[in-house]
This record gives sequence, C-alpha cells and structure tokens, in this order.
Amino acid sequence: MIRAAAVMSEGSEGEEVFIDDDDIISEIPLDEEDLPDQDDDDEQDQDMMDEVEDHSAYAFHGHTDEVFAAACSPVDASLVVSGGHNDTVSTVAFSSDGKLVACGSMDGQINVWNTATRTLQRTLEGSESGFEWLKWDLRSHIIIAGSEDFNIWMWNADTNAFLNTFAGHSNTVTCGDFTPDGELICSGSDDATLRIWDRESAHCRHVVRGHGYHTQGLTCLAITWDSQSVVSGSQDSSVHIVSIKSGQVVGSLVGHTNSVECIGISPRYNWVATRSMDETLIIWDLTHQAIRSICEHDDGVTCLAWIGSSRYVASGCIDGTVRIWDSLSGDLARILSGHRDAVQALAVSANRSSIVSVSSDKSARVFDISMFK
Repeated sequence: MIRAAAVMSEGSEGEEVFIDDDDIISEIPLDEEDLPDQDDDDEQDQDMMDEVEDHSAYAFHGHTDEVFAAACSPVDASLVVSGGHNDTVSTVAFSSDGKLVACGSMDGQINVWNTATRTLQRTLEGSESGFEWLKWDLRSHIIIAGSEDFNIWMWNADTNAFLNTFAGHSNTVTCGDFTPDGELICSGSDDATLRIWDRESAHCRHVVRGHGYHTQGLTCLAITWDSQSVVSGSQDSSVHIVSIKSGQVVGSLVGHTNSVECIGISPRYNWVATRSMDETLIIWDLTHQAIRSICEHDDGVTCLAWIGSSRYVASGCIDGTVRIWDSLSGDLARILSGHRDAVQALAVSANRSSIVSVSSDKSARVFDISMFK
C-alpha cells in the first residue's frame, strides 16, 4: 500500500518532516509485483559499473583467472606472452634474440618454448619451490631464476644443462638480474640484503646490508646500463644506490612513504622511475640523486614500463587504468581505460607502438601508444 500525502510547507530543505493521519489525502492500493525489485536494482548498478570506457585496440580473454605476468618479444612486435594464477605462472620473459620464451611457475619449473614453432623445447627443473622471477643473459640462452628456497638457479636453455646455484640468502630471493655486461649477477632478498655474485664461480663478491641500507626485505632492483650501479627498493619505503664494484651504498633516493614495489631505468636518460604503494610514481635524476617529478595517482600503482628510449613512462594502476606520463614535466599525457580490475603487469612491443597490460579481470589488452614513441 502506498500513501499519498500533502506535506506542509513549514518543513525546510534538509529538515525531517513527519506525517500524521490528518495529512493523508488518500490510500492507493498497489500490487507488490509492481514494486521495483531489489535484484533488478543491483543488476542495473552492476551494469553501470561494467560500462568502462575501452581504449584498447585488442582484448584477449583466454585466461580463466587473474593474469600476473606479461612480456613482449624484443624482435616481433606481434608476439606477446602472458601468464596467470590458473596455470601458476608467476614470471615470463623472452630471450634477447626473441627465439625462446621462458615461463616460470610456483611449482619450481621453467618451461622454455620455441617462438618459431610454438612448441615446448625444454623444462628446467628447480627444487620444487616457486620461482619469483627469471632473467635471460643478453648474449646467450643462459637463464637465472630466484626461488622461494633462498637460492638463485642457473641453466643453459639450449642444452637443458643445470649450471649452478647461488646460495647465501636466508630468505626468498625476490629480485635479481645479470649486469648488462654479463659478468656479474645482482640479487635481492626478503632477508634485507643485496648480493653481488661472480657469474662463473657463483662466489659472492659483496653482501650489502645493515646500517645505511634497507631495514626490511628488498622488493625490486634495476642495474644501470653501464653495469656500474644497482638501484634497489624495499618494503621500508627506501631506495638506495649501490656501487657494483665496491659493494658500497653511494646514494639514497628519499621520497616514498610506503613500500617501493618496482624500479625502471630509462634506456636514454640517466633517470630512474620508482613506483610505490604510497600511490606515487617518482622520476629521479640519478646523477644528482634528486627528484625530477612526482606523478600522483588516485589509487595504488602496481607496475611501470619505460616506452623505449622516449621520455614517456607508463604506470599500471589498481583502478584498472594505464597512465602515460611525460618524465620531463611530470605531466599526465594520457589515461588508457578498458580493464575492470587492477592492472598487474605492462610490456611494450618491439616497435614501441603498443603497450600490453594484463589484469586481475582475467584479460590482456593492447593499447596504441605510437604517438609516444
């Protein structure tokens, strides 16, 4: 039953007005089936939420669960690989010549695929503990991977030969890479240390820890193109610069207020981008160890990628967007929408005309970024 009533004018805007029986003009019978259904309202609200403007050129929906990792071929602009929760893939990477692609998983195996034939070429065995990351040597088909068993493993993907383990960390090896000259390996761990290793002997040349360095676990690192310095980030919000030759901390980049989750060094400028859980992406001048610009986000930043040697850097966000920033000015150049959940990883195509994003919404999307090359 709906009651139609006349409300006296004394009730001002925003004031509660109470209706008594004298105010009732009439009672109108109404069938309950004519009342709006709550489920219908919920569906309409969901439809409105689903109406996300889509800027992507292509979208791929082959995954059945969240997608965590993506990589683009360094030689074939049409080839991309992605991996996610359903298949336990935690990390993916192409060899520098683009002939092979490796997929590391949480079951302690790395599958190596031939990109020409699209066939599985090798399965590299670890200790059955999950792999956090993997990297290819720039000059060969040698792979290293950091494991939850506290070690780094190394194999030759051409021969399926296990080459070495790098033992010394006391917790999960969360990040690492070859130096660009191929001589050394740098690794960071949840044990709050950075280790610098001789590639051939697996001897640890330097252990960086303690006063003046990170107080909590390392989350990410990047090595400068001249193989002279490593920049590391930590859960404690700090960013430090370490000399690879001496193993000494030579600088600190102070600006973040929460865990630093990703680091990327510009291929062209002596700049580094860091992204943090404090909802910022910061561009730093490494020469002067100073902030160039702070790129503020409305929500958390999950990943970043420099767009080739251009001045533009992309960030993936929890709100499902990809944002393109001008690192010279710090200005937001473009917002790319399409995902309905957090962006987990970004990869730039070989011709620098497209960026691929993968998301918790089970999709991968390709956006045109040719105007930012």
